[in-house]
Amino acid sequence: MNTISGLKVFACFLILSVLSVAARRTVESINDGWSFRYIDDTEWTSVAVPHTYNDDAYRTMNYYKGKAQYHLKLPMPEIDKSRRYFIKFDAVNKAADLSVNGIPVADHAGGYSAFCHDISQYIKEGDNDIYVTVDNSRIDIPPLSADFTFMGGIYRDVWLISTPLKHFDMCDNASSGVYVTPTNVSEHSASLKIKSRIKNDDATAAGMKLVLTLNDKSGRKVSSRTQNVKLAPGETSEIETDMPEVRNPILWSPEQPYLYMLSAEIIDSKTGEMIDRTTIPTGFRWFSFYGSEGFKLNGRHYKLRGVNRHQDLYPVGVALSDEAHRRDISLLKDLGCNFVRLAHYQQDDAILDECDRLGMIVWEEIPIVNMVPDANGFGDNCEKNLVELIRQHYNHPSIMLWGFMNEVLLRAPLGDAKEWKAAQKRILDLAHRLENKLKEEDVNRASVMAFHESDLYNSLGLDITDVQGWNLYQGWYGGDLNGFDRFLDTQHSQYPDRSLIISEWGAGSDRRLHSKSPVPFDFSIEYQQKYIEHYLPYIERNDFISGGAYWNFIDFNVAERQESMPRVNNKGLFYNDRKPKDVAYYLKSMWRRDIPVVHIAVRDRDRFVGEGTDTIKVKVYSNCPDIKLYADGQFLADKPTDNCFAIFDIPFREGDMALSAGGVLDGVAKIDYAIISCESVPDVASGESLAINVGSDCEFTSSVDGLTWLADHPYREGKWGYLNGKKRSVTSEIFNTHDTPLYQSMLEGVTGYCIDAPGGRYEVELLVTDTGRPGSSSPYLLGRDSDDKSDSNSIRMSINICGQDVESEFVPSQTSGYQHAVRKKYIVDNTEGKIDISLVPLSGKTALSGIVVRKI
Repeated sequence: MNTISGLKVFACFLILSVLSVAARRTVESINDGWSFRYIDDTEWTSVAVPHTYNDDAYRTMNYYKGKAQYHLKLPMPEIDKSRRYFIKFDAVNKAADLSVNGIPVADHAGGYSAFCHDISQYIKEGDNDIYVTVDNSRIDIPPLSADFTFMGGIYRDVWLISTPLKHFDMCDNASSGVYVTPTNVSEHSASLKIKSRIKNDDATAAGMKLVLTLNDKSGRKVSSRTQNVKLAPGETSEIETDMPEVRNPILWSPEQPYLYMLSAEIIDSKTGEMIDRTTIPTGFRWFSFYGSEGFKLNGRHYKLRGVNRHQDLYPVGVALSDEAHRRDISLLKDLGCNFVRLAHYQQDDAILDECDRLGMIVWEEIPIVNMVPDANGFGDNCEKNLVELIRQHYNHPSIMLWGFMNEVLLRAPLGDAKEWKAAQKRILDLAHRLENKLKEEDVNRASVMAFHESDLYNSLGLDITDVQGWNLYQGWYGGDLNGFDRFLDTQHSQYPDRSLIISEWGAGSDRRLHSKSPVPFDFSIEYQQKYIEHYLPYIERNDFISGGAYWNFIDFNVAERQESMPRVNNKGLFYNDRKPKDVAYYLKSMWRRDIPVVHIAVRDRDRFVGEGTDTIKVKVYSNCPDIKLYADGQFLADKPTDNCFAIFDIPFREGDMALSAGGVLDGVAKIDYAIISCESVPDVASGESLAINVGSDCEFTSSVDGLTWLADHPYREGKWGYLNGKKRSVTSEIFNTHDTPLYQSMLEGVTGYCIDAPGGRYEVELLVTDTGRPGSSSPYLLGRDSDDKSDSNSIRMSINICGQDVESEFVPSQTSGYQHAVRKKYIVDNTEGKIDISLVPLSGKTALSGIVVRKI
């Protein structure tokens, strides 16, 4: 071949190669360059998506619910008439109206699913104006009521996608257009059934080939099939393909999440040119829920060990990056989880991709929470969201459960017979409608819904799903810890063949609060530990429980929550910044048997306060049979672990102490190190501040000034304490303070408090709040906030300190208002070796929440 001929051949090859590449699909994010405004504003703000307009939910319960608008000037230097152009939104909460160049294109109802639209006829060369009007207040779109914040915005990725005129159908509920179903799976063989939706947007009929190829991780082809397809102009065809059997497949499991890769290609029949292509990871596995025998995967019994996961990260809210999503699943995998419930809504593709890759079994659901309202279009939107969920995430081997209702009787109108009858019908009709639709879309996965602690779900006939989930909080919102065992024993006795999961269980904790005698709802670190240490062994030892999902993975934002940390549901195993709480290592000790776990559980505490002969109790979580503990290099004790922990008594010594704990599991050693700080009880005589958390059994350390407020107790000679009164706590938010828990506990009806202290002049500070008029009640407290309203009138009292009348008529509600923190300082002379505080009720009751005494 001469040089000129060679150049011609090369040129032809280059042109064909360029044409082939140009004909393929292009995908690019269009997350930058957006502008934002609230609907009533005239000024635009530059933003990048993912974005939420509800960072206010971190500051106030009355966060913005309403419309906002986004604008993008999208440059299109060239538009190829032989291609189609699509815009895809991975999620916009709650509703979106899309327009392009002033022309309405589409609307979407549903805040957690993707939507995709062909915008080819609306765009032009040059700049294109994309407007999206968002509304997070719609009452015909679930959820209407839930224990999380409905943050509005374009909070997931936005994509511009271009395809040839013949392409896989991306507008089938924003799915890939290709659905992969593993069939006849065993250890020896497996098959795939593929459903491909192909669209011909050309003006002429088209002949093409559908080429499906399954490769293993090494890229080796293990199965393939080619089918001829002919489409008329504008036709969309659904092609079903049975792939040849795969021999000796490597099965997908939490221990070995093996993924094959399916390539689906559309090939031009005449030229052999590849027109469109998509790739889909897939895995072979089979599973079943066996009632009293629990859950089995690939013929092996598994206990589903996991958590519920909300999408929330301060300060970005729900607008997490893909990296943040992936990090969450990695943290759960390290914890020993094999299961995650994506509560209570469809979550980002990055989450599901990572669950596939790392081996995390998934329950995913749509957000019908607490109630089914009498709202036009609500049922239709629920069904639409369920179809979107299933089709968009159908190909993920990690998903084994589809859910569609959570605690829908929580806000049932039981007090009104007529309303209750109508509500029952709405709930049952929608439940059956969605169960039927779910099975129509996917018969290969289990259906599930979650109940709260009420037998109404059984008597009403809502037990229609393959699996029932129970959200149980005995020993937190009410009852005692053993009530959890009794409830499940009863359910299993009455319904022995049911498959059930503990879909929620959890207790809150606030790292500022610590107690030597923890009780339900005190939010102490110690009670959360006690609660979890009771629930988890019961779940683990009972085969009829398929598994459990702890509530929650993280402390997450709930704008309407009050309690010890307003705006936060603090039941997390991890703090919101993804730092693990000590108790997370208890679960890790229970669930990880492949590595030794040793963790000295003191990281959630700033300091220990004690004196003299006191001892400090230090807990060590571990899966090792016994633990050796050292302090400052000196051996202290060797103790066996029971229920994956050991508790050591360490003599109190002021100052820092370096601890080390070691254990051995299967011949592998593990050592953990921690430093604890020990401080003596403040010496009032030397001018140190003595702070008392009046009416509470918890110590409280302020995150603002670091002051530790000591737990209260009856008067002891030579010490301090109350002479009378009744301890009381509330859940209401207390305003004008960052130290909320100090004011949520109080001594009510107290008339005398005594602090033994040497003579001299003192500054005495009293903390008071009047909760006579409670804040808004929350259904999520399950009646726990019934004590918030005092049975007294407004607090009105006189105060005498050390014989001096400091207040003749003190009314804290007139000073700042109800549920507002009031701190009053008084300078008094102590001439009798004690500080006597006398409170006399003038109307209603007296109350006191805190005392600080300092010699001056």
